[in-house]
Amino acid sequence: MTIEEEIFKKANIHFDKLLSYGFKKEKDKYVYSQNILDNSFRVDIEIKNDGYVQGKIYDLAMEEEYTNFRIKKSHASYTAQVKEAFQNILMDIRNHCCIIKPFLYEQTNRIAEEIHKKYNNEPEFEWPKFPSYAVFKNAKSHKWYGIIMNIDKKKLDNTTSKEVEIIDIKLDPKKVETLQKQKGFYPAYHMNKKSWITILLDDTISDQEIMNLIEESYSYTK
Repeated sequence: MTIEEEIFKKANIHFDKLLSYGFKKEKDKYVYSQNILDNSFRVDIEIKNDGYVQGKIYDLAMEEEYTNFRIKKSHASYTAQVKEAFQNILMDIRNHCCIIKPFLYEQTNRIAEEIHKKYNNEPEFEWPKFPSYAVFKNAKSHKWYGIIMNIDKKKLDNTTSKEVEIIDIKLDPKKVETLQKQKGFYPAYHMNKKSWITILLDDTISDQEIMNLIEESYSYTK
């Protein structure tokens, strides 16, 4: 994952705010430039109409593109300064021109909104080592009825390596057994596999079906 993808992966860009920030509109993209480190480098940022963000850095003395900041294991202090300045610009753009959603997938954010409407529960991010993992609890009993996690999909089916978001919920063991035979459902990740099940949040399963199952999971927390 690139620096840009990491910073903007949960951000919804408001393009009108880009213009207020200082971007210029050019055909299918918005462009922005800023000098850094005492005008030694220039950062150029492009944001496409589809939200794709790409940045480049140019060494103004050498008059060429500077790419060393993308070397992951570079220990050069000067390179680290360039990278930090680049990240700070991206973060400032994100903070001023985007709405940050708590989760990566659109369906995950929709489900979180529906849970809030129905149970008045907000996702609770309890683990510093896993900042994207969130728990939904019954406000009165404090028992869990849903856990959202982002994991490598190969941990579910050992076929594809890519980041996905899932929700674990508690159901009747017989229903768990039946659902596991259907697309989009998996044996519970990191939970009791007899009474919990994992659902892939990529629109394979409809929002309404997921919310119906969450309602059953919530019933066990009363």
